[in-house]
Amino acid sequence: MSYKAVIFDLDGTILDTLQDLANSLNYALTANGYPARTLDEVRRFIGNGVRMLVRRGCPEGTAEEAQEVVFNTFLPHYDVHCKDLTGPYEGIHELLDALLAKGIRTAVVSNKIEPAVIVLCDEHFPGQFEYMVGNRPDIAPKPSPDSVNEVIAKMGIDRSDIVYIGDTEVDLQTAANAGIDCIGVDWGFRDGEYLRELGAKYVVYQPAEILKIVI
Repeated sequence: MSYKAVIFDLDGTILDTLQDLANSLNYALTANGYPARTLDEVRRFIGNGVRMLVRRGCPEGTAEEAQEVVFNTFLPHYDVHCKDLTGPYEGIHELLDALLAKGIRTAVVSNKIEPAVIVLCDEHFPGQFEYMVGNRPDIAPKPSPDSVNEVIAKMGIDRSDIVYIGDTEVDLQTAANAGIDCIGVDWGFRDGEYLRELGAKYVVYQPAEILKIVI
């Protein structure tokens, strides 16, 4: 199968953001008197945006008003520290260079708040993505297809020529809802076996494998 465009998820797909997200979540939790979470717990909580990350991180039964306080503690901390330990997964830069060299268009669609998406992409992937869409008030988060549909409309490419790449069940469902193919990656916040069980058409274990599918 060959494609004309690739849309990437961000966290757990092209950027390893786990430690920075965990640090900011635990800062917000402990600052408000709640216990910190382990890295493995945080890994499982990620996928539906930072608001859901905070909700899952709070102890069961925490009132919504209290969750909002934790969320409002998390946001400014993460704004400052979102780049401390975050970096691209090995092989991602080479993958992007190869895709662009073949004339394949690239974009990012994430449930991360859009300003953070733009900051991180500009920091780690300057000029490598045509469009960068994140969570914002006027668009429903994944697994809604709205953000992917926005990119597809801007690109003006047929859906059969676009593939979405992500690391969680949310990404698989987003692609299905948008009516496009999906490639699951094993190195992010879920493993390949889990993604296969959910019906992923493709699962890859190294970024270079994506080239064999896309080109």
